[in-house]
Formats: sequence, C-alpha cells, structure tokens
Amino acid sequence: MDYKAYISEKLKIEGTDKSEIYSSLALPPASDMGDYALPCFKFAKILRKSPQTIAEELKNSFVNDEVISEVSAVNGYLNFKVNKQKLADEVLSTVLKAGDSYGSSNNGAGKTVCIDYSSVNIAKPFHIGHLSTTVIGGALYKIFKFSGYNVVGINHLGDYGTQFGKLISAYKRWGDKKDVEKRGIHAINELYVRFNEEATEDMEAEAREYFRKIESGDKDANELFEWFKKLTLDYVKGIYDKLNVRFDSYAGERFYTDKMQPVVDELKQKGLLKESDGAKIVDLEPYGMPPCLILRSDGASLYATRDLAAAIYRKNTYDFYKCLYVVAYQQNLHFKQVFKVLELMGKPWAKDLVHVAYGMVSLEDGAMSTRKGKVVWLEDVIEKCVQKAYSVINDKNPALENKEEIAKTVGLGAVVFGALYNNKIKDITFSYDKVLSFEGETSVYVQYTCARANSVLLKSGNAFAEVKNYAPCEQEAEVIKSLAAFPEEVTEAGEKYEPSIIARYAVDLAQKFNKFYIDCKILTAEGDAKNFRLALTKATLQTLKNALSLLGIGVPEKM
Repeated sequence: MDYKAYISEKLKIEGTDKSEIYSSLALPPASDMGDYALPCFKFAKILRKSPQTIAEELKNSFVNDEVISEVSAVNGYLNFKVNKQKLADEVLSTVLKAGDSYGSSNNGAGKTVCIDYSSVNIAKPFHIGHLSTTVIGGALYKIFKFSGYNVVGINHLGDYGTQFGKLISAYKRWGDKKDVEKRGIHAINELYVRFNEEATEDMEAEAREYFRKIESGDKDANELFEWFKKLTLDYVKGIYDKLNVRFDSYAGERFYTDKMQPVVDELKQKGLLKESDGAKIVDLEPYGMPPCLILRSDGASLYATRDLAAAIYRKNTYDFYKCLYVVAYQQNLHFKQVFKVLELMGKPWAKDLVHVAYGMVSLEDGAMSTRKGKVVWLEDVIEKCVQKAYSVINDKNPALENKEEIAKTVGLGAVVFGALYNNKIKDITFSYDKVLSFEGETSVYVQYTCARANSVLLKSGNAFAEVKNYAPCEQEAEVIKSLAAFPEEVTEAGEKYEPSIIARYAVDLAQKFNKFYIDCKILTAEGDAKNFRLALTKATLQTLKNALSLLGIGVPEKM
C-alpha cells in the first residue's frame, strides 16, 4: 500500500490538491514521533491560520482506522502512526511475492528517456575521470527501466576532431602495426602523447591535413581511423561489461557530420545566426549568457553545432519524454546555451532536455592530463580494487571458496558505489581503503549484510510459514518501515536523477537489519517469532539485492 496516498486521500485541506499533500508528507526525524509527518506551515497563508491550529484541526477531523492507528499534532506538524501489524503483513507479503521486481513500477509506461553518458574519446584513455558519467548514467538507465520507461542509452563518442589527424601522423611516423594490434589503446595513446611532446609547426600542419582527408573520405585515412575506433570500442566494452553498463547507441560526433548544415540553415532562416569576427554565432546576451558559437571563422563546426544536431535527431528518432546529458558540471554553460538556442528555434521540447551535472573524481595524488600522458586508467583502478578486495576477504575468511570471483564482485561494487554514494554534484577523492571497508557507508558493508542474511536463510533451510497479525518489536518495525519505503525511494531517485538516493537507502536498510540481527534471536526463536523473523530476513535480502542491482552491483552469497 502507498500509505502517503492513503493519508492524502483522507485529508481535506482547502485550496490544496491531493498531489501537494502527497509531496509534503515526509518521514519524521525520530521514529517515536510517527511513521509519516505533514508540516502545516505552507498551508498557513492559504487558510490564514497558524500551523499549530491547522495541525490540531486536521487531527480532530481525521478518523483513525485499521491502517492508521494514531494521529497527533505537535508544533505545527501532523504525525501519523501506521498500524504495525497490518504494515508488517502487507510489506512482507508484497516483497516476497514480487521478488526481483519489488520496487518496480509502471510510472514511465509509454514514455521514452534518452540518456547520454560515458561518451568516451576514441583512441584516448578510459580514465578515472570517466567513472562518474559511466556509473551515474548506467544507474539511471536501470532506475528508469525499473520504473517502466523505454530507455535509450547513448554513448556520444568523441570521434571527431584534429586529434585524429595527429594520431594518423604519429602512427605513420612511429607506429608499429603488430604492437598496436597487441597493446591496442595503450599503444595508440603513447603515439598521441609522443606527437604532442614532439610536434613542430610542420607536424601540426600535417595533422590538420590528415584530418581534412578523413572528412573528405580519403580511403587510407578513414581505414586507419576506423581501426583506431574498433580497438578503442573493443577495449571500453570490456570495462562496460565489468561495470554492468550497457548502451543502445554508439552514435558519436562524427555521426552528425551531415546533420549540422540543416541546423545552420534553420538558424539562418529564423534570423538567429549572426556574424562576429567572421564566425557565426547565436546572440544570447539578452539571456545573460555569452554568444553560442556555431561556426568558426574558417567554417568549422563546434561542440554546440553537433549537440544541436544530436538533440534534433534524438527527438525525431525517439520522440523522448526526457533527454538526459550526464556530463560534468564544467559544461553547465555549454548546455544552458544549447538548450536556449533550441528554445529560440521554436522547439517546444527544449524544456525536456536535462543536464545531469556531476562533480569530479580524482585519486589522492591529483589531476590528469591526456596530452602529457599523466592519466589513471580506469581499468587499473578496477584491478587494484579487486586485488585489495581479495586481500581483505582472504584475511577475514581464508577458507572461503571461490574467493577470486567474490573479490571481483566486491571490488567492482566498491568502484561503482564509491562514485555513487555521495550526491552526484560533489567532487570525490577516491580512496581504496575507504570504499573497501566492511564498516561504514560502503557497498562492502551492504554486501556483507546480504551474505549474513543469506547465511541465516541457508541454516534455516529457507523453511518458514506465513505469519499474520504479528506484533513486531521496535527493531523489526524499523526494518519493515524501511522495506516499505523502497518503491518510493526508486521513484525519487528517478525524479531527481540521483542514484545516491538508492545507495544511501541500501546502507540505511543494512544498518537497521544488522541492529535487528544483533538484538533479536532468529534461528533460536520459536513459533510465529521465528517464522516472522525469517520472512523479514528474506525480504531484506531481496530488497538489498534489488537496490544494489539498480546501481549495477552484484551480491555474493558468501563473504
């Protein structure tokens, strides 16, 4: 049952609709205050009464029933206590029946969400800086899919620009085909770094000429480019598989080469294209922004040109409900400009474009530069996490079977969770020791909780009877309430484009379950208490699995 919806239906507040009441209902800071609370301050102006008076009047008009056991008015808040027995019956029955689909919904039925994320650069390192866009986008993909949307994951490849002319020039000078075939992207990157270290004016001119050849369809130049692209995609797809991330489209910048001129023509036709020092711009000064550069003075396109073409193509192709761009906050201005230009072009769907900005990820030793070769490859971060996970697991449980596979699940989970636990806009300093801790706010802690729950169920033989009208104790009730909240947490994570909501929920549920596990006997309990606690354990394990799955994280049976 959606208790917030139930309460909203029963409350009558003049000048306020049910949806506003629903969105205002929240969880009280302390459980002894109630299960839900309605702050009445926002209704004071409408009703011309104090929040305390409003709360008291609503309390007096609310009829308690078998669902809501108690209503109280405290300092302008209307607090509701749910019938714990009924809540327990309903939640356990719902979770155990739904299984892997618990928390899912049909909220997005008939709607398509496009998500542009990861956006790797061809022939450049897939480094630690790509972690956030990749795992945030991957989590949002799963969250929206779980909520009934049709989701299109787009990897907007960086496959256009003079750097490919530089790479061809470098390969022609110093490249070795066997070495590149063997070492792939690592060999390509070394050539690119060397070019930037040794480049002369003549070499730069040569690189521009090779890029021109790519654009003009030169066979040799394009064969080399496609080879570099294949080597890059083969490499990054291996990492995507490890991170449980998928895409439906790899249409990159180059894909829009023949789709930019119609955009330029439309801007000109609508009187939006202006000339400035030989370049073509859209003047955004009236909207508090610098001009959006569409064509350079030499006629070359820019990121904005390609993003305008991409947005129009995606709308025409997918007819999206929302189109998300999971890109670092440094591009805030760029996306504001692009969205405003589309709005000025008369595209009513411009309002459905969303920049999902995130902070930067770095290791404790600082920043990176692709040109100078000072990068931290994401594969190295993953490998180090897996190795450290193996070491930690081996120390804690040396007799554990399949330690290598378990270490992979734990190590990969730590990489993903480490990037998702904090609010996405925050900068993150990635710490191996912190993300692999069995204590605190980590995926390892949640996975270990799952292993603990699984162990209890295995020892019981997974045999327990359904229990009705059981009066849960405080620790049991806290777990039940947390389980009940999961579907709403999933919805909120989608609405706010914030996977950290799911990550924090998983930690909170794990903490509540562990308190219950320590304080309440399970296997040695008897009768209804034992059956109820085993059902509660199984429901918790299922919900934690579902939550971690939405983040792209697996759960080992033992740890």
